[in-house]
Amino acid sequence: MSNNPEETTRIYTGPAMLAQALKSRLNDIKIEPIIKDDHQSGIVSGFAQGIPGQVRVFIRKDQLSDAQSVIDLFFEDIKEEK
Repeated sequence: MSNNPEETTRIYTGPAMLAQALKSRLNDIKIEPIIKDDHQSGIVSGFAQGIPGQVRVFIRKDQLSDAQSVIDLFFEDIKEEK
C-alpha cells in the first residue's frame, strides 16, 4: 500500500444530486471530496463519455476512517448498498 497522503478512494457512484448531498455532509466534518463527472468533462472536451447524471465521489484514503460514519449514515438514509 502506498504512503502517498494524496491517494484517493472512491466512496460513491450515482446521481449527481445525491453526490452533492454526500459532499455537503462531508464538508460538515471538514472533508472536501473530489467529484468526477466524466460525462460533463467529455462534453466540455468535445466528446461525450460516461453516463449522464452519474458522478463518482472520492476522498483521500487518510480521511476514510474519519468519514466512515458519515458515509455509512448517508447510505442508510438513502437506503443504498455500498
